[in-house]
Amino acid sequence: MQPIVLINAVGLTPRLLEHAPRLKAVAAKGWATDMPEVLPAVTCTAQATLLTGTLPNTHGVVANGWLHHSTNEVRFWQQCNRLIQAEPLYETARARAKLRQQDFTSAKLFWWFNQGAAVDISVTPKPHYAVNGNKAFGIAGTPPELTERLERTLGPFPFPAFWGPMAGIKSTQWIARAAAEVIRIEQPTLALVYLPHLDYDPQRFGPSGCDLARCVQELDDACVPVLAAAEERGAQVWVVSEYGHCDVSRPVYLNRGLRAAGLLEVRNGPFGEQLDPYGSRAFAVVDHQLAHVYVRDSADLARVRAVLAGVPGVAKLYTGEERAALHLDHRRSGEIVLLAEPDAWFAYPFWLDDRLAPDYARAVAIHHKPGFDPCELFFDPKMLFPKLHSARRLLEKKLGFRTTFDVVPLDARVVRGSHGLAAADPLDRPILIGHGPNPNASVPMTRVKELLLEAMGLPA
Repeated sequence: MQPIVLINAVGLTPRLLEHAPRLKAVAAKGWATDMPEVLPAVTCTAQATLLTGTLPNTHGVVANGWLHHSTNEVRFWQQCNRLIQAEPLYETARARAKLRQQDFTSAKLFWWFNQGAAVDISVTPKPHYAVNGNKAFGIAGTPPELTERLERTLGPFPFPAFWGPMAGIKSTQWIARAAAEVIRIEQPTLALVYLPHLDYDPQRFGPSGCDLARCVQELDDACVPVLAAAEERGAQVWVVSEYGHCDVSRPVYLNRGLRAAGLLEVRNGPFGEQLDPYGSRAFAVVDHQLAHVYVRDSADLARVRAVLAGVPGVAKLYTGEERAALHLDHRRSGEIVLLAEPDAWFAYPFWLDDRLAPDYARAVAIHHKPGFDPCELFFDPKMLFPKLHSARRLLEKKLGFRTTFDVVPLDARVVRGSHGLAAADPLDRPILIGHGPNPNASVPMTRVKELLLEAMGLPA
């Protein structure tokens, strides 16, 4: 069976490939094309589509986070593999190999929906949470001894470089070296490798506001150990991406508009205002350039739609059956789905006075916020010495004090890059590098799963 290493080079596009000589050489041995985005063009939705060959109205991953109706809670960045409601690549491959009486093993390295995935090897970021509210960085995986071995060999995973104001190349380098170790020692048939480096500066400063050629070159350099291990293993290297980035100039505050209209309620408390999903008639769960608006009573749909249609920066609204045009007609979706104007993005804040902002607003708190917050990629520019402030907070934490790393700005205008919509130019779509028959045209994300199965020698 042909072993395959599948690199997820987030943010890589056909236009950017020229700045990645090693990945360009991989494409020269096979082919490269673009993939039209699935909406929303965000990490979890794109990965679920790539892995299952289905669209969000089937696999159910309608964004990076959504309202869980069973508990009426908004949850982002959940890792449970059971959230995917369609069969992923590694399960299909295992079943087909079994029918052919062939051995098949798989490794899932930092791809999302990792916990509980039917793979032989997994590694994923997973902090440890204490009963007193403290958190310690860490990784988790299977078999359990693997993560310990990797951190003994490579050093601790650089969690601050994976997300937050200090996010950068170090996390991608660590993942790539870990992937090389797994490919060489464990020799999986299929290795999924997630490399996030291009998701940082292009999102902070926009594609035109950062040295994008340098960022791509850094990603390409980080791929060296993975490519070397794949060559030793005799594995084909395939490359996918999830989306390209675009420049944006304005945040759009949907929840503030709903609150001003008397549709969104908050609860006051000692830690700032909190969104009240029970008292609210409508609220928006935002994710880059797409938003799910949950409306409690269908009698309010027309009013909510009218309020949101009047918010500058909203391009299109889809209600009820209209959501099928986006393949987002799923129970997890909001009753109304919104798309932003190309130069705008949706920000989650619902408070009207920064003095009343919830405590998590100024922190890197991806599991607390009822929406995606790219401000977490910045130190607050109002702080004179943000790194010194962070060091003091870290010392307090090490001394056993409960503390908040309150370094994130509240002014969303600092964000200059985003994603989530379909690219206007195919050159700015996510890329697909593969082998075998050249498609000579765009390849839908839903086709990638079967292409990989065929390449491994496991056609339907």
